[in-house]
Amino acid sequence: MTPHHFLIKRAQFLKTTLKNGGGFTLIEILVYIAVLAMIILAASSFFLWTNRLNTKGKAMREALDNARSAMEKMSYEIKEAKSIYTPTSIFSASSGQLSLETKKYLPEGEMSTFIDFYICENQLCLKKEGIDPIALISDRVEIKNLELNLVATTSTLPSIQINLKVDYKNPKNRPELQASANLSSTVSLRSY
Repeated sequence: MTPHHFLIKRAQFLKTTLKNGGGFTLIEILVYIAVLAMIILAASSFFLWTNRLNTKGKAMREALDNARSAMEKMSYEIKEAKSIYTPTSIFSASSGQLSLETKKYLPEGEMSTFIDFYICENQLCLKKEGIDPIALISDRVEIKNLELNLVATTSTLPSIQINLKVDYKNPKNRPELQASANLSSTVSLRSY
C-alpha cells in the first residue's frame, strides 16, 4: 500500500464516520459535564459531613473528659478530707461551693487546712489555703452547673452528692460544637 493509497482510504473512513455521527454531540457533552458535577458535589458533601461529624466528636470528648477529670479530683479530695466545713459551703444551688477541712497541703505549723471547690469565671476552681485558685478544667469548656448536696446517711460520716454540667464553649453557636456532659456522683468521707 502506497502512502497515497493510504491517505485516500483514511479520507474515506473519516467521511463515513462523520456521516454516521461518530463524534460527540452537544447534548452528550452536557450530560457528561452534569454527571461529573454530580459526582464532585456528592464527594464534597461527604467530605463536609465527615468533617462536621469529626468536629462534633471532638467537642463531645472534650466536654466529657473535662467533666470526668473534675469529678475525679473532687471525689478524691472529698474521700481524703477530715470533714466538710459547712459555714462556707453552699449546698443546693446551681453554683455551689464545697469547703473541706483536710490534713493535706498543710501550711507550716498547722494541724489542718481548708480547700474549696467553686465556680470562678465559668471554670471549676480549687482553692488551697494561702495559694491562688487553680482551674481544674480546660479553657475550651465551661461549667454550667455545680450543684452540691449534703446527703444524710446512716453512718456518722457525711456524703456529698455532686451534679456537674460541663459545656463545650461555642461563642458562635455552631451546631457541630454544641456538646455537654452531665455527671452525678455521691462520695463519702473516709475519716481515718
